[in-house]
Amino acid sequence: MSGQARDIKLSRQRIEGYRNFGTKLWNATRFCQMNGCARAEGFDPAALQVPLNRWIVGEAARTSQSVTKALDGCGFDEAAGLLYRFIWNVYCDWYVELAKPLLNGEDAAAKAETQATAAWILDVILTLLHPIMPFLTEELWAQTAGEGATRSHQGFLMTASWPQLGEDLIDKAAEAEINLIIAAVSEGRSVRAELNVPPGARPDLLIVEASPAQRDILERSAPVICQTLRVASVQVVERAPDGAIPFVVEGATLALPVAAFIDLAAERARLSKEIATLAADVDRTAKKLANADFVARAPEEVVEENRDRMAEAQAAKAKLEAALQRLSGVG
Repeated sequence: MSGQARDIKLSRQRIEGYRNFGTKLWNATRFCQMNGCARAEGFDPAALQVPLNRWIVGEAARTSQSVTKALDGCGFDEAAGLLYRFIWNVYCDWYVELAKPLLNGEDAAAKAETQATAAWILDVILTLLHPIMPFLTEELWAQTAGEGATRSHQGFLMTASWPQLGEDLIDKAAEAEINLIIAAVSEGRSVRAELNVPPGARPDLLIVEASPAQRDILERSAPVICQTLRVASVQVVERAPDGAIPFVVEGATLALPVAAFIDLAAERARLSKEIATLAADVDRTAKKLANADFVARAPEEVVEENRDRMAEAQAAKAKLEAALQRLSGVG
């Protein structure tokens, strides 16, 4: 985290957070092992057929280029941040999740390609991360050495070649397809969470308005969307029925009919109460920060903590207000 002209105070919470990052990477490696993700001799990342695999290879290429540039310029904090986001938010949170239906599916070719891609990406991750986390990455490199090990994987990770991934690996069509799926699942999850839809509820995901290409992607990706968003099906409809919560992703209007699973009046009351509580918290903190005497006398970390708390409360309040607005049009 420590960049030029920036001092970082030691934080137990941050250390615990990065321990969790190490655990996340370890678990991703275990996931690959348990699902037969092993290196394939002659693996060509430019010849992949499955959009999900073309997408993650492109993301890896973009990250590799950015990390290399940051390290060349001694931007170690920037390199660490880029790797953290790619490993946690892209590979672990989305690629692994979206790959599960392929790894458990009946399409043998898609499964084999996904197994080889997941192992190849993991090697790229370990190599890029090695200068920053040498001990964990070296251990994971050794743990996976026997799984289809190629000549490039023999020996210590510290002697491995640095990834050279070009722009030709970035597939714009695959990127657009997977980004649409991620946006639909992310926004759908937000709707479920904001409105307290029970985890066991399985509403349908309705496509109300979308381009032909978007409809094709969403319908074709129904198995993975159903699994990750916990919906019963993906359907194209003329209009959203009563009791459906609409939301927009990349210009497409989707909807979740959740009225059968929640008490609408109780949810409106709950959201209004939480918004009022957050508004009072924002107002109280804003008054404190507007007090010049407090800002001048309080330790810098206390002032910063109050600013962070107010920003978090404002963001939470805006999110709940959007959820309440969604409910306003539901009968």
